[in-house]
Amino acid sequence: MADSTDDNARAGSDSLRQAALDYHRLPKPGKLEIRATKPLANGRDLSRAYSPGVAEACLEIKSDPDTARDYTSRGNLVAVVTNGTAVLGLGNIGALASKPVMEGKAVLFKKFANIDCFDIELEQSDPEKLAEIVCALEPTFGAINLEDIKAPDCFIVEKICRERMNIPVFHDDQHGTAIVVGAAATNALRVAKKSFDEIKVVSTGGGAAGIACLDMLVKLGVKRENIWLCDINGLVHEGREDEAMTPQKAAFAQPGGPRGLGDVIDGADLFLGLSGPNLLAPEMVARMSDRPIIFALANPTPEIMPELAREVKPDAIIATGRSDRPNQVNNVLCFPFIFRGALDVGATTINDEMKIACIEGIAALARATTSAEAAAAYSGEQLSFGPDYLIPKPFDPRLMGVVASAVAKAAMETGVAARPIDDMDAYKRRLDSSVFKSALLMRPVFDAARSATRKIVFAEGEDERVLRAAHAIIEETTDTPILIGRPDVIETRCERAGLTIRPGIDFEIVNPENDPRYRDYWGTYHEIMARKGVTPDLAKAIMRTNTTAIGAVMVHREEADSLICGTFGQYLWHLNYIEQVLGTKELRPVGALSLMILEDGPLFVADTQVHAEPSPAQIAETVEGCARHIRRFGIAPKIALCSHSQFGNLDISSGRRMRAALEILDAEPRDFAYEGEMHVDAALDPELRERTFPGARLSGAANCLVFANTDAASGVRNILKMKGAGLEVGPLLMGMGNRAHIVTPSITARGLLNMSAIAGTPVAHYG
Repeated sequence: MADSTDDNARAGSDSLRQAALDYHRLPKPGKLEIRATKPLANGRDLSRAYSPGVAEACLEIKSDPDTARDYTSRGNLVAVVTNGTAVLGLGNIGALASKPVMEGKAVLFKKFANIDCFDIELEQSDPEKLAEIVCALEPTFGAINLEDIKAPDCFIVEKICRERMNIPVFHDDQHGTAIVVGAAATNALRVAKKSFDEIKVVSTGGGAAGIACLDMLVKLGVKRENIWLCDINGLVHEGREDEAMTPQKAAFAQPGGPRGLGDVIDGADLFLGLSGPNLLAPEMVARMSDRPIIFALANPTPEIMPELAREVKPDAIIATGRSDRPNQVNNVLCFPFIFRGALDVGATTINDEMKIACIEGIAALARATTSAEAAAAYSGEQLSFGPDYLIPKPFDPRLMGVVASAVAKAAMETGVAARPIDDMDAYKRRLDSSVFKSALLMRPVFDAARSATRKIVFAEGEDERVLRAAHAIIEETTDTPILIGRPDVIETRCERAGLTIRPGIDFEIVNPENDPRYRDYWGTYHEIMARKGVTPDLAKAIMRTNTTAIGAVMVHREEADSLICGTFGQYLWHLNYIEQVLGTKELRPVGALSLMILEDGPLFVADTQVHAEPSPAQIAETVEGCARHIRRFGIAPKIALCSHSQFGNLDISSGRRMRAALEILDAEPRDFAYEGEMHVDAALDPELRERTFPGARLSGAANCLVFANTDAASGVRNILKMKGAGLEVGPLLMGMGNRAHIVTPSITARGLLNMSAIAGTPVAHYG
C-alpha cells in the first residue's frame, strides 16, 4: 500500500511538473511578447515611425530630456533586473535559469498596474560591476526593480544605483516585503491593542527581506533595543564575528553572549519569520505574550502552522505567506502600485515617506468599509477588519487607486516628483477605472468559489477537455467534479493525457450504461415529463443515452449543484432538456451572456444563444440579468441596447423592439446604467455618442452590449474570440439560478475551468 501511495505521489508530481512546463512552452515559448502601439499600415505610417519622422522626436528629447516620457515608452517602462543569485525557493540558480521568474514578475506588473517591463538577467556576480551595468540602463527605463540578488550584495547594488541614478530603484525582496509586513503589523497591533514603541520583536532570518522588515519596524516606532534577531547561527549579539555576520545584522546586535531562538522568545509580542519551515515550536509560542502576533512567512511551509500556534495560544494573530490561509503577506499588494504612483509623478527616487504612505494605504484599506465592488468580487468571504483580515486580498480592486495615489501624493509632498499631479481625485478615479483591464478579473471568481464546496456535474465526461478541467478543479478549487461517461473510456483517456486523476478515487462517475441509480433517474425523468408525452420506455432510453438529461436530473435530485454541458452539440438542444427538467415558474432561461476579456477591459455580450428574435419584454429581462451577472465580477454595469437604428432614426424591427424594451426598463427605478438604442461604436465611444445624442444617460464606454437578435450578438462574440482580440468566459446561462450552464464546442479546458468556478459559486452569492 505504501509503495502504491508513493507511486501516486510521484505521478502527481510529474503531472504538475509537466503542466508547468507546458504552461511556459505553449502555445508559444515564454510569458511575454512585444507589441506595437502605433499603426504601421502604409508608407505614411512608416515615414513617421522611422525615417525621416522619427528624427523630430529625437530632436525634441535632445532639446528637453523630460519629453522622453511624451514621445517614448520610458515613462511607463520598468526593468526587472537580477543576477539569479537568490531566487525564491531555488537559491543561486544563475541568471539564465532565473528568467522564467523575472518574466513572471513582468507579467504581474502588467496585469496589476498596466506597467510595461523588460526582464534583464545579468551574468555578473560582482555587486559593484552589477551596479555599474544597471546604472548604464537609465536612459531606457523609468524605474528599476532589483530582484533575487543575494545578501549582502543586494544592499551594495541598491545603494550604488540609488546614489547614481535619477530614477526610482527599488529592491522588492527588501522593501516590498517590508511594506506589506509593516501594513500587517500596523493592523495586528491595533487588533491586539498594543503599540510599536512598547513591543518586543523576535525575528528569524537575516537576509535582505528580514533586515528590511526590521528597519521598517524601527521607522514605524519599534525600539531597536527591543528587537532580537536570530539567524542560522543563533542570536545576533555583540562580539559575534562568524562569516554569517554582516554590517546590516550587526545593527541589531544584542548585548550578551550566544543564545538561540528558544532563549529569547519569552514575552515576545511579535514573531517575524523569514527563514525556514517549523523553526518556531509550539512550546515557544506558549511563552510569548498574550495576544501574540506571529508572522510565519517562510514558503511553502511556514515557521509554524497556524493551527499549531493556536493550540497553545488561541488568541494569536497570525499571518503567513500562503494563499490558502488568512492574512497572506504578498508583495503583490505593494510593488505594482508603488511603481505606478512613482512613475505617474516622475519620481526621482522611492523614499521612506513613499514607503510609509504605501503601508498606511494598505493598512487603511483593510480597515475601511468594504466597497460594493470588492464585496461582489469576493462574495462568500468575510472582508471585515479583524484577526483574520489584517491586510487586503491581493486581488482587491481598490488597491490600485488607494495605494498608487498615496505614493504619488507622498512623492509630491517630499519634493521628489518631477511631474506633480494637479487633481489627485481625478487621478485616483482614473486609476480605479483601469483596474479590470485584464484576465485577472477571473481570480476573485475562484476565490469566491472557495467559500463553499459544490458538486459540478459534467455531461460530456469522456471529453479530454473535461478531464483536464476536472484535474484542474481538484487542484485549484474545493469543488467536486462528477463526470458522466464510461469508466473504462475515461480511465484510458486520463492515462493517454498523462493525468493522474482516476475515476472512483479522485472524482465520481455516472455510467450511462450501468449505474445503480438508473432506475431512480429514469423514474424521476418520467415523473417530470409524464404529461408531456414521455412514456416510461422513452424515459429509460433517454437516461441511457442523453448525458445532458442525466446531469439535469442529478441537479434536480440535489445530487449535484450545477450542470455544465455543451462541449458538443447545438446549444438549444441542450437548453431544451435543461428547461424540461430544471425549469420552474421562478427559473427559466433569460439569455446567454458571454464575457470577452479584452486588452482594454472586459466586454459583456448578450444574448448570444437563447432568444433568436427576443421580444421587448425578453430584451428587458436580458438587460436585468446582465446587470446582476456583471456585478458577479465586481464591475458596475454600463449596458447599451444595440441596434442598426440609433436613437430612433430608423423604423426597423430591432429599433422598435429596443425602444419598447427601454420603456419597460424605464417603468421602474433601476440601480444600474443603461441606454439605447444605439450603434455599437456609439456604445463604446463616449465622444461619438455625445455628438450623436448629447446628454445621453450612459457615461463613459459601455461594458455590456445587448443585441436585438442572436445573429448580431453571436457574431460579435465570435469575431472577438477568433481574431485573438478576446478571451471568452461563458456563455453564462442567465435565469436558471446557476443550476446549469451550456458552453460551446469551441471551449477550451481553461474555459471549462472558468465556467466551473462560476458554477461553483453558491447561488446565494451569485445574484
